[in-house]
Amino acid sequence: MINVLLVEDHELYRMGLSMLLDKADEITLLGEASDGVEGIKKARELSPDVILMDIGLPNIDGIEATQRIKDFYPDVKILIFTSRDSENDVFESFKAGADGYIMKGATPEQTITAIKSVYEGVGWIDPAIARLVFSNLSRPSINQTALPETKKGANNSYGLTERELDVLELMVEGLSNPQIAEKLVITRATAKAHVHSILQKLCVTSRTQATVTAMKEGLV
Repeated sequence: MINVLLVEDHELYRMGLSMLLDKADEITLLGEASDGVEGIKKARELSPDVILMDIGLPNIDGIEATQRIKDFYPDVKILIFTSRDSENDVFESFKAGADGYIMKGATPEQTITAIKSVYEGVGWIDPAIARLVFSNLSRPSINQTALPETKKGANNSYGLTERELDVLELMVEGLSNPQIAEKLVITRATAKAHVHSILQKLCVTSRTQATVTAMKEGLV
């Protein structure tokens, strides 16, 4: 079972999510919190596997709460669940240690899938957010408009090998280790080793953070 802590200040959203999680297979709702301070406290008390975290919380917002929780409990998975879709919120959330980012407009099925994905170590980015990030990152600046198109990995300052860049590209597409192994015709152990090396070189702790870094730095 996946033990989940829900941190949401909006009572109606919290009630709806509570009902959804109670009915979901393989998920147990451990507890609820209505602000960031209470969320941090309950994270310590309950040791959940996954925290479903809103950003716009009273007292301490969800981004700061995420960072504080990750500081003392780095293994907990945190899925940001919010109506805020600004690029800054997305990057700040992942910088704080979030493992996924999903919008409140997501379907119940998408929400449950996102929870299970981050629990399994496969990062989740809401498709709408992914489009926003890719759009903003690919938008040319004034000084870039006259520059020729660059090839994949042209901005690679992390020492990633060609094979690691291939793996990273598939990670950005959302493929799991077994799927990467099948796509590149390598063993699962080799795919796992490549992913581990990529995380180390990018100085991140999750696949989702690696994905965001790859997009932000133009590695794919």
